[in-house]
Amino acid sequence: MDRSDRENLRVLLEYWMKHNAEHAGEFREWAEKARAIGEAEVHDELMGAVAALEKANEPLTRALRRLGPGS
Repeated sequence: MDRSDRENLRVLLEYWMKHNAEHAGEFREWAEKARAIGEAEVHDELMGAVAALEKANEPLTRALRRLGPGS
């Protein structure tokens, strides 16, 4: 992998992790709205999606660490 590919991959990993975190925040917000309108099961499903996104960021974080420090 050349330096350009390494830097591109670093940027992508950081973007994907941020994107996942943003979606998790949106899901969490709507989960609370669902609970407020009496949709407890919808709340629980959305919170499951939050957990899945947070879990998805774990290997992305490890991959970023393995790339080492940026330039």
